Amino acid sequence: MKRSLLFVALLAFSSVASAAGHDGPGRDIDKVNGSITASAGEAYGDLSTVNGGIDLERGARVGDVETVNGGVEAADDVGARSVSTVNGAIRFGKQARIDGDVETVNGGIFIDRGGNVRDDISTVNGAIGLVDTDLGGGIETVNGDITVGVGSHVKGGIHVEKPSGNGMQWGKQRIPRIVIGPNAVVDGPLVFERDVVLYVHGTARIGSVRGATPTPYNSATPPKD
Repeated sequence: MKRSLLFVALLAFSSVASAAGHDGPGRDIDKVNGSITASAGEAYGDLSTVNGGIDLERGARVGDVETVNGGVEAADDVGARSVSTVNGAIRFGKQARIDGDVETVNGGIFIDRGGNVRDDISTVNGAIGLVDTDLGGGIETVNGDITVGVGSHVKGGIHVEKPSGNGMQWGKQRIPRIVIGPNAVVDGPLVFERDVVLYVHGTARIGSVRGATPTPYNSATPPKD
């Protein structure tokens, strides 16, 4: 991954140990235990908690958003510098503006219509979904499904990494499902280091593919596996 999620966790712990919490618009908020809410239409600095979720209300503007054990839930028209969590999902409403990366280890990521993410989106265990969203970087995962939904544009390709093999695998390993939807565009290579099922809509455009064979489809939704 471009950025170590372990580093993110350590950063969250170190930040709460070194800074006092200051709740309120325009200031950083750092907590060990507890959720954080950025109020609608207000501007904040960095938001960081170890055990708790982070809610970003409609129109909020924030800096780096980080949690270790908790999700990030954002309403419409929210802006952030970067978003990361270790154990939790990340979900943004319509018209999101994110200037950096969006990443999690154990959890899904969803960006709704009109979103713009300047850098990469990455997970280890969790699905990634985009709808009519522009992504300046690429998409990376190990075990997650990926849906580049209708009208989305991914400029940095797709990379599905091979599982590390650390630890034991029980039963049949699930195969990730990759969908490139209607009128979606993926610039750059699509690289698959493990088995995947790849569906590409007839109106979509993609770069070179390594490690998988695309299955075309022309219906509103891809075939069921």
